[in-house]
Amino acid sequence: MSSPQSPPSSPVWLPILVLLIAMISIQGGAALAKTLFPLVGAPGMTALRLGLGAMILSIIFKPWRMRFSRRQLAPLLVYGMALGAMNYLFYLAIRTVPLGIAVALEFTGPLTLALLGSRRALDFVWVLLAVLGLWFLLPLGEAIASVDAKGAALAIGAGACWAVYIVAGQKAGTEHGAASVAMGSVIAAIVFVPIGLSFAASGIWQLALLPLALAVAVLSSALPYSLEMIALTRLPARTFGTMMSLEPAMAAISGILFLGEVLTLVQWLGLLAIIVASIGATLTLRPPKAALDPLSDIRE
Repeated sequence: MSSPQSPPSSPVWLPILVLLIAMISIQGGAALAKTLFPLVGAPGMTALRLGLGAMILSIIFKPWRMRFSRRQLAPLLVYGMALGAMNYLFYLAIRTVPLGIAVALEFTGPLTLALLGSRRALDFVWVLLAVLGLWFLLPLGEAIASVDAKGAALAIGAGACWAVYIVAGQKAGTEHGAASVAMGSVIAAIVFVPIGLSFAASGIWQLALLPLALAVAVLSSALPYSLEMIALTRLPARTFGTMMSLEPAMAAISGILFLGEVLTLVQWLGLLAIIVASIGATLTLRPPKAALDPLSDIRE
């Protein structure tokens, strides 16, 4: 029985709504970023997103006030590098691959991490579903709807970085929690902003671009990170993970609405198979695996 001093609980639907807004924000930011590729290029957009995002998160969390132990430094560096590489590879991928397909392919990284070491027969069902989804999404034969092979490989590479990001982030964030994102973003910006600027198109230096770049940084980083943290504190881990499994579908809808990217029936089936595999893996994970739940954080 709760004590009289306990604050009243919020409605069940409220954190779910907050999480849906966070997903819409992330995919809306990705769609907006893609519309700017002709002007600044994917590397340039990565530089803007990481640089401005790091600035915004630093203002919020003030990472210079934090003290990190020696034990945390190595995971923190890996975390920041993985965060930057994930963003860089993902933006390179969506140059040629529809947004929904790219997110679904990226999801295979944390999904693989969640199923790593599993021995139960039920878990292999999710593995088979994920493989089936990949078969439908990737250009593995003339009968399969064409997807740019290089772009697909980049999206899968982003997923591998996502898995590294999860493992390193758990170790780096043990003391500072969500505030570690700010320091990780600074590390990512230090490494990948110069790389992005060196390969950026000349349009990146236009001052009129700044408001749009800020919008991408807010939509893709500051706003969803904050909203996800609110939802995390009010939803069971499995509910949170199940909701986040809908991310590829949200990405596909965003691509249709904002970018005119229409998927074929085969591609929708592949995307659906990966979503079901992610939901199934989340709902059937054993408690010891909860720390490796890939769907408790999203950083594309």
